[in-house]
Amino acid sequence: MGIAEQGQPKSGETGYTVAGADANVAHMKILVIEDDLEAAAYMTNAFREAGIVADHASDGESGLFMGTENTYDVMVVDRMLPRRDGLSVISELRKRGIDTPVLILSALGQVDDRVTGLRAGGDDYLPKPYAFSELLARVEVLGRRKGKPEQYMVYRVGDLELDRLSHEVKRAGKEILLQPREFRLLEYLMKNAGQVVTRTMLLENVWDYHFDPQTNVIDVHVSRLRSKIEKDFDRPLLKTVRGAGYMIKDEG
Repeated sequence: MGIAEQGQPKSGETGYTVAGADANVAHMKILVIEDDLEAAAYMTNAFREAGIVADHASDGESGLFMGTENTYDVMVVDRMLPRRDGLSVISELRKRGIDTPVLILSALGQVDDRVTGLRAGGDDYLPKPYAFSELLARVEVLGRRKGKPEQYMVYRVGDLELDRLSHEVKRAGKEILLQPREFRLLEYLMKNAGQVVTRTMLLENVWDYHFDPQTNVIDVHVSRLRSKIEKDFDRPLLKTVRGAGYMIKDEG
């Protein structure tokens, strides 16, 4: 499918920044499941320009995994995907009890197509091509509808606390200053507290890499993060699991 069909801006839309965007989007995290890499790059960049954290999966199976393993405010799902089609992804998410709002993107825009998508578990349906301002507005509405409970906004592991809204990190009441990438790294680890997080998972979800850059970027950031959250504290929280990855866990 061509780029125009995949959701590049319509005539009159010349940039990513959308004036008047809902201030609440700055606290949102979404998943874009789109196989067209150029269209996906446009979308994710545009969402980030609007203040939204946007993860990307390039096929249905990867999207299903990320949507199951991570917490999102909204998912934007292309209907026609390799490995597993979009409607199948949505149906499986619903079977697993995941009620994250889903907006379906598709070149199939007839009434019957929309009804099929909504009955598969979608919450909204936007035919291609579309204006990004409309996509953003629909995502904002779905994000408000989600109404996430507080436990998803504040993560705690022992005496370590991360607030997604204020971007504050504290341990035993003491504020810890983190760089943006360190914050994303800690956020992802705390979302998966008690579970091993692999290097591949970190590359894809924290660095947005879908390949191994063959560098020690993860080790460097983990080392810096560990120093900041464990310095001057007796109990370590961030552990290296040899041959597997990393885990944050309170064993006190």
